[in-house]
Amino acid sequence: MTTMTDTSARFREFKMPDVGEGLTEAEILKWYVQPGDTVTDGQVVCEVETAKAAVELPIPFDGVVHELRFPEGTTVDVGEVIIAVDVAPGSGDAPAQAEPVPEAVAEPEAEEAPKGRQPVLVGYGVAESSTKRRARKGVAVPGPAAAAVQAELNGRAVAEPAPAPAPEGRPLAKPPVRKLAKDLGIDLATVTPTGEGGVITREDVHAAAAPAQPAAPAQPAPVAEPAPAAEEAAVSSVQGARETRIPVKGVRKAIAQAMVGSAFTAPHVTEFVTVDVTRTMKLVAELKEDKDMAGVRVNPLLIIAKALLVAIRRNPDVNASWDEAAQEIVQKHYVNLGIAAATPRGLIVPNIKDAHEKTLPQLAEALGELVSTAREGRTSPAAMAGGTVTITNVGVFGVDTGTPILNPGESAILAVGAIKLQPWVHKGKVKPRQVTTLALSFDHRLVDGELGSKVLADVAAILEQPKRLITWA
Repeated sequence: MTTMTDTSARFREFKMPDVGEGLTEAEILKWYVQPGDTVTDGQVVCEVETAKAAVELPIPFDGVVHELRFPEGTTVDVGEVIIAVDVAPGSGDAPAQAEPVPEAVAEPEAEEAPKGRQPVLVGYGVAESSTKRRARKGVAVPGPAAAAVQAELNGRAVAEPAPAPAPEGRPLAKPPVRKLAKDLGIDLATVTPTGEGGVITREDVHAAAAPAQPAAPAQPAPVAEPAPAAEEAAVSSVQGARETRIPVKGVRKAIAQAMVGSAFTAPHVTEFVTVDVTRTMKLVAELKEDKDMAGVRVNPLLIIAKALLVAIRRNPDVNASWDEAAQEIVQKHYVNLGIAAATPRGLIVPNIKDAHEKTLPQLAEALGELVSTAREGRTSPAAMAGGTVTITNVGVFGVDTGTPILNPGESAILAVGAIKLQPWVHKGKVKPRQVTTLALSFDHRLVDGELGSKVLADVAAILEQPKRLITWA
């Protein structure tokens, strides 16, 4: 949900949008603008992390940034105002900054959307609004403290008013001081404050860090892989600490919830097969020299993906999902092929839409784009929605195979183990051959053992004799 409201004829507010599939909150990772900066319609103003991915948010109007409502590292509910923009700069003095509404005050039942253009993120529609609010997990800066925080964001020095009491015992510190503590690995809960009103200063942080390391200026954290805020860790990773506690949120929280839900909802069955893939490896080498495959990445995963797609076409009932509410099996007449990818933010499973319709070069191009986008942390929530079956390549870590857990809403997942040179009986003689082990997990509510076995056997047969890609096509 992306909505805007007029604070006056001059000031407009941009609210935290629902960046995909009914998400309720997002963490502000980085601001790309500061108060006083000029912004234009479509300009990216911040990066946020949802339970699924990191997403850049574009502002839907022109103007000059008047106010940033939340500092970096804050988790904000969908629908909360995150930035105010002066759309008519120079027309007069800015109105006094309004105090945030206390959480206890009830909000209106609904807010009427402005007529005309309804800006949304690229690739997302406008979700229906919801009047139900969740408790805010981030820490808003209320009252007088907001001016101090905003001054820091502006880079201006102002007299510090007495800070408001910290909620739930959270140490008082300005965003730059929290940033310094995070870079130095200092838990603010262990720092003795010397500032007025119990505020922790930069000197306090340096003093706390002195026994473990010399004081040093803060180094900027990488944008693509933000570390958990040190002040949120129950036990910090200071030198000599015996434990480190990392808050479970964002992608990691979503992974945990999804895996628990899948493991204890769908009855998993896993079957294994070990197969000689020597001919597949020869095919991969030949395709790398094929002019029709120029410019795309060719690897064993490409042939495995194509083999699974052929196996699904031969056994279409495996490509389905279980609708618990309706007590129905939903058969899919398309294949959105998921590829499990390990990223700095955790495991994600983007999928190739309508993979069953793609030629081998097209599939290779889609796989290459999927992997590079995931590694760069640019995978969108839409790219991870709607998968039907998944491949997880544990072989890249040197693992023989595993018992993968189903991606929620899917009926099957294929694990591919490491391809190794092993002694193998070939044409009546023991010879060194390229061998791997495949594992197929499936939902036994809708996939019987016979069906699951046929799918796995078909994939193995194609990898053993890749010419079946042609004869079975």
